[in-house]
Amino acid sequence: MAKVPAAGGYYPPLGFHFKVEFGGIGNDNDVRFHSVAGLSVEYDTESFKEGGENRFEYKLPLRTKYPDLSLKRGMLTDSKIIAWVIDALQNREFKPVQITVMLMNEQLQPLKTWNVHDAWPKKWSVSDFNAQENGVVIETLDLVYTYFTVN
Repeated sequence: MAKVPAAGGYYPPLGFHFKVEFGGIGNDNDVRFHSVAGLSVEYDTESFKEGGENRFEYKLPLRTKYPDLSLKRGMLTDSKIIAWVIDALQNREFKPVQITVMLMNEQLQPLKTWNVHDAWPKKWSVSDFNAQENGVVIETLDLVYTYFTVN
């Protein structure tokens, strides 16, 4: 039976099938995260008031700003990425890397790719341990980066 197309013939992609690659770091397990947040950009603005015009003020664009990239996953006990993070946080050896976030389709091909430039670790945290729950230990990695491009 043929698929019935969505209204207008387009069906938006689903956000649960993605992978995250760190340039030159990690293995097949290191690309599996359960959430990615912080892929947004906005402009700082400056207000400009023109003399005699009291109905509004102009807003001029200044610089772009990018929030921290936040990655979450079940904790890995032998992760090259976490070794890179610990090296930065404990030894102050910051080695910025390029990160690629790919939204995948059903055939495991990238639909959209975000190339994150010069990322370095700002924070690493592990979820609370609780003997009354049987949840997976989640590690959260917050990264600072300069900018990203979208392909």
